[in-house]
Amino acid sequence: MPAGRQGIKLARMARDEALSWRPIERGDVEGWSALIAAVQVADHDREYYGVEGLLDLFQDPYRDFPRGSVGIFDGTAIVGYGTLMSRTAADPEHQMRYWGAVHPEYRGRGLGGRLLDWAESAAVPLHRDRYPGRPLALSTYTLSGNREALALHEAHGYRPVRWFHGMARDLSAPLPEAAEPAGFEIVGLTPDAWEHARLLRNDAFRDHWGSTEMTPESWAHFMAVGAYRSGYSFIAYGGDQPLGFVIGHEYEGVTEATGHRDAYIALVGTGRAARKRGVAFGLLSRVLAAAKAAGCDTASLGVDADSPTGALGLYQRAGFTMEHTSVTHLKSLPG
Repeated sequence: MPAGRQGIKLARMARDEALSWRPIERGDVEGWSALIAAVQVADHDREYYGVEGLLDLFQDPYRDFPRGSVGIFDGTAIVGYGTLMSRTAADPEHQMRYWGAVHPEYRGRGLGGRLLDWAESAAVPLHRDRYPGRPLALSTYTLSGNREALALHEAHGYRPVRWFHGMARDLSAPLPEAAEPAGFEIVGLTPDAWEHARLLRNDAFRDHWGSTEMTPESWAHFMAVGAYRSGYSFIAYGGDQPLGFVIGHEYEGVTEATGHRDAYIALVGTGRAARKRGVAFGLLSRVLAAAKAAGCDTASLGVDADSPTGALGLYQRAGFTMEHTSVTHLKSLPG
């Protein structure tokens, strides 16, 4: 190796030796949020996480921060992170989810690969605690245009398996007419109807790729997050029969980063028996009108590009357009 390049390598190793690795704690969320913001700017990622949203993760019953998270620290500054989330079932395999990134100024030093190595190692004991003897896979996602991230995952044996679109619409543009289908009634989603919504969600998504049932435990956490907005959440009934629902969030991190308010449609689903009857479109129309009336500037959502229910077409009819596409990668691990 030429002397100059050897000097560069030694200097890089010296810098890496100054980095420390440890689990992420609640006291780290301010720095963690700043790190995610830097990554978003560099990668043109639209997943904004403020402090409130990150703190909510510590209450998730399917996350184990002491064993299933790691931060890379340069002194007191967090410059990289990785987290794992277990799923509610291992059917047919346990697709544990990984989420991580490295600060743009610390890239090119192998830290992204080391985070993937950490995730694959840390996932195994967490998996065995929940689903002993069942197959294990690790899933992660990258933006479709992020060549470096795509190459990193390919080099580590991950294969692309699914594509998801991020969609948005301007609420200042004309909204679809908020008409309710004949014989249906759309009302606000109050706590006494949350269990109806959970059962609808499980029915609606049981034929969706990678979806597992939401347990009462995971649903309670989902409905308790600080971003939940009851004013953007509705349920449809036909008589006493629940038919469909929509749940809206609003993230402070988005407002802080972009300067505008966005109503994020976290979930929308129709029971299988009520599909193709206009329930989902009626629910979407209602939440868009409610968000606009509350002062939101935009609405956004995510959708499986190959949704079995034709959700992409539904959202396009409601005025949503695609903004970005993410790729889900999967790798089988020894369980």
